[in-house]
Amino acid sequence: MGIMNKAARTAWWEGLPAGIREEIDGYVLQDSLLGAVRVITSVGLVSHDIGLGTAQLIADDRALHYGDRIARTPESPLDLESLAYRAAGCVGRVVVVEAVWDGDTVHDWFVRLLAVTADPAEDVHLATVYWSTAERYLGGEEGHHPRHLAAVAAERAGRALAAHLSVPFHFASPDTPDDEAPRWRP
Repeated sequence: MGIMNKAARTAWWEGLPAGIREEIDGYVLQDSLLGAVRVITSVGLVSHDIGLGTAQLIADDRALHYGDRIARTPESPLDLESLAYRAAGCVGRVVVVEAVWDGDTVHDWFVRLLAVTADPAEDVHLATVYWSTAERYLGGEEGHHPRHLAAVAAERAGRALAAHLSVPFHFASPDTPDDEAPRWRP
């Protein structure tokens, strides 16, 4: 069938039972478009050939419908004071600050800043750097960087935190999004 046009998506939406529309809208209002897409494909794939592309468009239609009423997921702070405070809460001793790529269908590529600890050995999440987080953090420098903005912001914030903690900073693939780039090893 392919991607549905706006009129076909609206007709499909209006033909759904109220309970399913409420479930999908519940995910949209919680800023969980991935949850909404999952429900849309689960109810529409077999009966209406609604694949991932159309499901994303339907979820986007619903997000546009609700606009500012969506409870947006708060963005992680990237200032040194906030990151240092989070790192200070780690159970183990921080041995490296690491930036790793991740991605999803909602945010595309983003970078997670981690404190890698010893005793116990674990990865402690410090911040998630989305494109929008990077724009806010870089404050108008966006046009001056040829690399992905999330990488630029994560590297800057991560290096500052690593220097503050007197530990190394590791970012295996700062120039190219790669969620399989090698992780830091002692």
